[in-house]
Amino acid sequence: MTRRSLEAEVVVAGGGLAGTCAAIAAARSGADVILIQDRPMLGGNTSSEVRVHATGADCSGGRPHAREAGILEEIRLEDAVRNTQRSNSMWDIILEEWVRREDSVRVLLNTSVVSAAMTSAGTIGAITCSRPWTEEELVISADLFIDCTGDGTLGAAAGADFRIGREGPDEFGEPDAEGPDDKTMGCSLMWIAEDTGAPAPFVAPSWARKFESLEDLPFRRPGELRHGFWWIEWGGELDMIKDQDQIRQELLACLFGVWDHLKNHGDYGAENWALRWFGVLPAKRESRRLMGPVILTENNILEATVFDDRVAHGGWSIDTHPPKGIYSPERPSWHRKSDDIYSIPLRSLYSRNVPNLFMAGRCASCTHMAMGSTRVAATAAAMGQAVGVAAARCADHLCLPRDLTADDISAIQQQLLREDHFIPELPNADPDDLARAATVSASSHEPGAEPQKILSGVTRHRHGDDHQWRSEPGTALPQHVELTWEQSRELREVQVIFDTGFERPLTLTHSDPFNKRILRGPQPETVRDYTIAAEVGDDQWVEVARVRGNYERRRVHSFECLTATRLRVVCEATNGTDQARIFEIRAYG
Repeated sequence: MTRRSLEAEVVVAGGGLAGTCAAIAAARSGADVILIQDRPMLGGNTSSEVRVHATGADCSGGRPHAREAGILEEIRLEDAVRNTQRSNSMWDIILEEWVRREDSVRVLLNTSVVSAAMTSAGTIGAITCSRPWTEEELVISADLFIDCTGDGTLGAAAGADFRIGREGPDEFGEPDAEGPDDKTMGCSLMWIAEDTGAPAPFVAPSWARKFESLEDLPFRRPGELRHGFWWIEWGGELDMIKDQDQIRQELLACLFGVWDHLKNHGDYGAENWALRWFGVLPAKRESRRLMGPVILTENNILEATVFDDRVAHGGWSIDTHPPKGIYSPERPSWHRKSDDIYSIPLRSLYSRNVPNLFMAGRCASCTHMAMGSTRVAATAAAMGQAVGVAAARCADHLCLPRDLTADDISAIQQQLLREDHFIPELPNADPDDLARAATVSASSHEPGAEPQKILSGVTRHRHGDDHQWRSEPGTALPQHVELTWEQSRELREVQVIFDTGFERPLTLTHSDPFNKRILRGPQPETVRDYTIAAEVGDDQWVEVARVRGNYERRRVHSFECLTATRLRVVCEATNGTDQARIFEIRAYG
């Protein structure tokens, strides 16, 4: 093994959606970043070798307008356009492309964290990583570290406080807590099947489990065949990290047993169906949870606690599973849905005893019950973007997470909002946004969707208000919206947030009950062709941007500084609807 040393300002361990978004966010915030992933592709549980779809706050469409925005939305929208066939491998490639577009991110695939070297101040000074495929041992030092490994691997190596298992109802007053014990939810293996158009016999291996009748699968009813069943789950009574070999082998036996049941022990219309792919890497739901100054609880989710230092949101129901998994006589999952989305505080995203360690995803600071909601991949991505921005600020200001002041937190929050990240009950208050001091007019508008709404500071439907300008229905495009200042302003950047159909999901799955609503391609509400112009003299307009073929929600246009009194966004065509729709316009000088 060749020993090599590397340095960065921020090191992200784990390349699932949390780590991917954390690395991109930190790099966009000016940090030098190294992203470490122990697999040959990014994506974690959503990657082509596991194939769990990226559910989140919108509950796969069951909670309209709650969908994560920000970096994940950018990636999903591109995937919808470029990956119409829903290839999981293409999803891998798109994720990697998005990371590698950031010049200040170095990606190390097939690289595992082995140990952490601590300083006398109790911070992580460097980590040692193993990279067998290049026969390297890497020693990587950094100012800040972010654990997005899911298992809390980096945190455990650094001696961070963590928990495994279920709390009892008395510890945090959680009404539905089921412990205390060390049991967790199990892992699952997915499959992809296809209708071959002709009989496709199946003979189960001798070691497959036997499920010869539905009585052997209580409460577990097979449904749509194509994408496998999440309830093929096991391992919650074992050590979710140390016993992975045993868990994997048992899950394979269960998977083949369930497929044998479908093919040979019931009338499921499966005669012509064959397994095209099945997973061999278990999709893990739960293991270590690293503890922060705040431990998010079931009550915080149900009561939608509004934390002062909130930096992300969730909305998936509290979804826990019996530790026995497929062998449990109980229902395979228990759900309790909150009335509204909830906020996630920054204090639950950094370690309480390792001062320079952030975390995001499954290993964030929460109880077992709260993790039943926060564990899903899109919520993990939102946490990742938040800690990426926070870590970059700490690196830039030479401070630790616990030293962030109220002004620092506010600056982090406003930067996240500027990047189209959503934080509940927190509107745009960016003092640098010149649009906030402008008056707004439009060529037309739909009643209830006046142009002034693009300055509401909110960029989605919330509490009964659309918070967007829409041109008058039936009035032909082009239509425009215009900002006017009493005194001329120096402009160098304009940002526009368009509508991308938050009432629909954007997941990759074939088995989503809202599947027919998923649109693969540009979202029809989104403005496709538009022009931005600034008035630099008396009715003298200068075009600063001309876009054709847009499908993204957030578009940022930078240009040489100019002095203007008016700014106009002209919407010339959409990807399907007959209205122009804009949530927000920002202007910077």
